[in-house]
Amino acid sequence: MKPVIGITPDVGETSARPGRPPMPRYELKIAYADAVLAAGGLPIVLPYSDDESAPKQAVEICDALVITGGAFDIPPELYGAKAAGKLGPLKRGRTAYEHRVLRAALEADLPVLAVCGGMQLLAVEAGGTLYQDIRDEVAGAFDHEQKSDPREPGHPVSVVAGSALEAIVGAREIQVNSTHHQAVKDPGRARVCALAPDKIVEAIELPGKFALGVQWHPELLAGPEHLALYRALVDWAAK
Repeated sequence: MKPVIGITPDVGETSARPGRPPMPRYELKIAYADAVLAAGGLPIVLPYSDDESAPKQAVEICDALVITGGAFDIPPELYGAKAAGKLGPLKRGRTAYEHRVLRAALEADLPVLAVCGGMQLLAVEAGGTLYQDIRDEVAGAFDHEQKSDPREPGHPVSVVAGSALEAIVGAREIQVNSTHHQAVKDPGRARVCALAPDKIVEAIELPGKFALGVQWHPELLAGPEHLALYRALVDWAAK
């Protein structure tokens, strides 16, 4: 049996048509599912729920978890801050569910791969904080919202020697895409395991667990080092 990998979706709306108003729908880039399939796992989409038992049930049926990214920000009160600067749109319902299912997964020692905004949520769960807007708060930082195709790399990252990330990707420097305006400021209990040239945190990991967050979207990039992240997740889930 293939390991079951739970993936959190985004939420959007159907297009309105005459007599048919827009309806809410779950949305997920096919690349996430394709990466899990290519790594040997079976992807399933985890629907949001206010039911307090939903995260525990999700963890019980899954062997690993992927927390995905999206075009929205994490509510600053989750890391003890007030809204400031260029805070983007919030999706409180999504974030609330993802936060609860992430916590349940970590408590159950389920392997977790947190992508882009998912990495930021992992940092918050680890007691960390975020920059609400990189360009407003980090002097000398470059634009981390690349204008080119995200299936192409935007900048390099330096991987920390001896980190779990280095063991997975097998390199001290890799090329990544960049589609974010927020970033991890303080990683809390997590360890920084990759940095951009301007010192923006690009990856974190929790000691003693397979809980890895990457600020880029490896599922969109070619190259074995990027699929290796999903392979490592699936391999750990199969143990």
